[in-house]
This record gives sequence, C-alpha cells and structure tokens, in this order.
Amino acid sequence: MVPSCLLPTMQGSCFNESGLGLEILCDSKTNSTDYLNMLSEHISSLQGSFSYPKKLALSMVTIPRSTEHNSFSQLILLPLLTATCEASIMPVCKRVAVIGAGPCGLGTVKNFKDEGLEPVCFERTGHLGGLWRYHDEDMDGVASVMKTTIINTSKELGACSECPPPAEYPNYMHHTLMYQYIKFLAEKSDSVRHVKFHHETKSIEKADDYEKTGRWKVTCKNTQTGELVSDIFDCVCVCIGHHVYPNEPVFPRQEEFEGKVMHTHSLKKVDGFEDLRVVVVGVGNSGMDAAVELSAVAKKVYLSSRRGAWVLPRVGPRGHPFDAVFVRRYLHLMQHLLPYNLVCYVSEKQINERFNHDLYNLKPKHRIWSQHPTVSDTLPIKLLSGTVVTRGGIKHFTKKGVVFEGEQEETEVDVVVLATGYKIKFPFLADDILQVVDNKVRLYKFIYPPDLPHPTLAILGLVQPSGPGFPVGEMQCRWTARIMSGKMDLPSKEEMNADIDKKLEFIRKRFVDSPRHTLQVDFISYQDELGEQIGAKPNLLKLAFTDPKLFWAIFTGPSLPYQYRLQGPHPWPGARDAILTYKERVVTPLQRPGQKYGRRNRGLLSLSTGFLIKLLFILPILWLFYSLFFTNV
Repeated sequence: MVPSCLLPTMQGSCFNESGLGLEILCDSKTNSTDYLNMLSEHISSLQGSFSYPKKLALSMVTIPRSTEHNSFSQLILLPLLTATCEASIMPVCKRVAVIGAGPCGLGTVKNFKDEGLEPVCFERTGHLGGLWRYHDEDMDGVASVMKTTIINTSKELGACSECPPPAEYPNYMHHTLMYQYIKFLAEKSDSVRHVKFHHETKSIEKADDYEKTGRWKVTCKNTQTGELVSDIFDCVCVCIGHHVYPNEPVFPRQEEFEGKVMHTHSLKKVDGFEDLRVVVVGVGNSGMDAAVELSAVAKKVYLSSRRGAWVLPRVGPRGHPFDAVFVRRYLHLMQHLLPYNLVCYVSEKQINERFNHDLYNLKPKHRIWSQHPTVSDTLPIKLLSGTVVTRGGIKHFTKKGVVFEGEQEETEVDVVVLATGYKIKFPFLADDILQVVDNKVRLYKFIYPPDLPHPTLAILGLVQPSGPGFPVGEMQCRWTARIMSGKMDLPSKEEMNADIDKKLEFIRKRFVDSPRHTLQVDFISYQDELGEQIGAKPNLLKLAFTDPKLFWAIFTGPSLPYQYRLQGPHPWPGARDAILTYKERVVTPLQRPGQKYGRRNRGLLSLSTGFLIKLLFILPILWLFYSLFFTNV
C-alpha cells in the first residue's frame, strides 16, 4: 500500500452511478500522472476488502506553492488521504432478496441485519404476518388461518429468543394476538422499512455472472401497477413456508357430486354452513379445527380418515400448557436412551387416559410419535355429543353424497371439505435449481440445495418440527445469516448429501409414509444441531457448575428459545432472567385484575413426584460428569 504521506489529499469524494468523483488538491509542481498512478495503486491494494466503482473521474486543481502552504499540505492535508479515501470507498454489503414477509421472512431480515447484510424483502400483499394475518378473501398463493384459529403451541415455547410475548397474553394465543406479536417484533427490529409490499416474485434466475459470483436475478411484479421489475442480488432466501398451495386429491366419481368440494385453505368462517351436512376429509390440525368449528352450526359433521390419528390436548397435567410440561431436555434425553416402543407405549397410555382412541374409532396403526402432533381439546366432547362422527376414507362420490370405506350405503352430504394438506411448490424456481419430487426436497439441514456451487440460495421455514415452528425458523435464519455473511462455510457436496440421506432415512423409518411427513424435525435436536454450529447451544456441563440454578431450569424445565441467546453470536442479556421467570408469564393471564402470582415455598415433604423423578434421573448424570472430568483414574 502507498503510504498516506506520498498521496495527495482528496476533497469532495463521493459515489454515484457513473463512478467515484475525486477532487485532488496539490501544488503547482505536482506531476498529476504520478499522483494518478499512486492513487490507482492505493485503490487496487484495497480490493480484497472493498467494493468500488471501476471508473475514477479525477479533477486536478492547481494551487500556488508557498512555504506556508507547503508546510500545511505536508503536515495536515496529506496524512488525511487514507482516512478520506477509505471512508469514501466503503465496504458494500451483500444484498439479500427475502421472499415473503411472514414470521420467517421478517426473522430473516432481522438476523441478516445483525450480521451486516442488506436485506430487501418482497411481499406480494400489502401486509406483514404471512399465515397469521387473517383475510376474508381466498387468495391463491397466500396462506391464511380461519377467523377462529388459536395457536397449537404455547406462547413461551413458541417465542422469539430475544423477546418473550407480553405476560398478559394468553398461553395459547388467538391468531389476532399472534399477528400483533409478529408486528411488534418487526417494528422493534426496524425490519418493516426493508419490506417492499405489493411485489409478487415471478422468477428467480441465475445472474449472467452466477458461475463466478453466485448472484441471482430476481424479477417481481408490482401487483398494483402490473410493472415487472428485475434486480440483481448477492443472495436469496425463500421464506414462503409450506401452507400455500393446497393438495386437492380427486376421488372416484367426484364429477357426479352436485354439492360443493373445497379445501380448508378456502375455509375462513363457518358462515353459510348453517344446517348443512359436511364431510371433513383428514385428521390433521386443519381437519380437526374445521370439524370442531363447523359442528357449531352444521346439521352434521363427518370426520373422514383412512388411518386415524393420535390427538394431543393443549391443556396438560394440572392445567399447565401440554408442550411446556412434556417438551423438556431431560425427557428428550430419556426418549433417546429408552427403547422407542417403550416411549410410545407410555405416551399412548397417558393420552388414552384422557379419551380412549380405540373407543372413538380414531386409533391408528402407527405409534404416537410416528406422526406430526394433531392437537384438539374440543374433539372428544364433539364426538360424545354426536355433532361430529368419525368415518373411514371416502370410497367414491355419488350424486347426492359419498360412500365411505367399509360401508355400502350412501351418506347424503352437502359439502366436502378437504383437509388434505399442501403441496411443496416454488413456481418461481426452475427444476434445475430446486426440484420437488413426491413432496420431497433435498436440502442440507432442510435449508440449502446441495448441488449448487455457491451457498447463496436458502429455503427457510420449510420444516415441520415436533414443537413450535417460530423458534425453529428463527434458528434457521441465524444459521443461514452466518453462512451468507461468510462467517461460516458449508461442508463439501458429498458431506451435505450424506447428511440429507441420513435425515430422509430417519423420516422414512420413523414416520408414516405420507405427503404430510416429509419435513419432520425434532424440536430440541434440530435447534441444538444448528445452534451448536454457530456457538449458540447452551453449554450444560459448564452451567451445571457455574450456574446450577440456570442449569436446572434448562435441563428439567420447558425447552425455551431464550436458552439459545445465552452465548454465541448476538447474545441477549435478558436470556437468563427470561428462562428463570417464565412461570410468572404463564400464570399472569390466568390472574384476576390486581391479583399477583406468588410462588409458594414448599418443604421437602411436599416435593412433587415429578420433582423426585427428575432428581433421581439427574444425579447419576452429574456423578458421571464428575467422575469423567474431575477425578483421577
């Protein structure tokens, strides 16, 4: 690099579209060619760290030489060059196109900003929130919930890792509160200004220099003006989720049916279903919700299923949120140590104590943890009251209704609602970029296509965790931000494909073979896997000796997302307190106005059975750690 004392001073330097304009002050004896050569050498030495325009427009200004001015130039003006030059030739951030402004898209914007990237988010509607913003209109390619939807996971387990939901929010939030929470997070992180509303992504193609740079050409349509706009981005993150394109199977003789066939994607309200006879096909979460809600106004609701389902409640033991009781690290460890069939036997026995799945004709052939959790508290009473009745799969349609499997008689119905899931589709991506076969996608860590030469395209939010999706999506965003910012590298193509094969084989062996179970990940294991790679996974061994109280809360308490902000990139100082005080936020919405939650002091005689089981389980583990690391063999 040319020393600053040998270079002229630049005044009024600036960037514009045509290049970098510089005004150089020098004396009358300056050889402008020499200075230009030195300046070129100086600029070239910065190539490794800076991006700068190729063109340099230099304006030479001659000033009279004098002893006074010469002294001033040498001592003050000339040494300023390096600072002026380097301030003018600023690092250019990588520009990242983010497709979709739902929770995952907004999380991508926030976390990519944290890593010094420049996100531009394209949202086809005029609103944030994605799936969680209710709208009456049935819009193709836009996910939405029913007007009565309540989330299936409790607020603490499904929180943002840096910002717990307000304490007064109920543990299972109505979709309107979920939407308000998402908006609050977006505004808090200043992510909204990065969103281009009314921009529908039409195509994502490799840029002309892709092989060298990995850049992408993104073409969007302004849905208000119809104008097509293209731009080049260093990276692209697709965050449209997997509840966008309905899977609508066609049944035998369906064309004969005179009634209405629709998908739950189009079901917004129960208005218009009064006194009708309705068949709901499918016993996933959307099927359960549809059957329960429609039964309040319909004459009869038939819940049709080919294989049945295990139904989990929201309300767990002693009225606590079900997931907060059972999604815990010590139980997760036990599930991995004990035989799978034994774990399922105990779990099924517990669930059947609430209502007997065999008696209600819902018991499937597969084990309880071989399916994505189906959640409903209301279905048992609907079945007991007869407003919902279970039936087998549809054998074929008739003019006035359907014939169910195992039956010969026609069942007259007016409407058939298909709760048959969604197709994984990316219409703006060509097959040579990302191919979907039988609703399966080959992605490293369920994020990266392994066959692309550059790590500049990521698919985020395309997972189906065994717990809340919000923190899993956030962890994906954090992990991907480290990759795209150049702070982490992907392994070789061979290693990525081996990892993909391993995960797909696990899904094939563990879960029911259906389009619904192609994206399954374990809530704790998957977050740990990504968190460990970025240094955010909590160090339990260290905490056991340095902060036993926090260790106990993390290991035996609910697996809260705040634990992944204790260490690693962008830690949150409030993480420890959020973990230790979660019970207060669980209890607060259940209190009356003016009433405050007070923790009771319990003596040894009043310790719960659950606490003693945890203690007996954890003491041998602590002893093992101690004997391995703190004793001389």
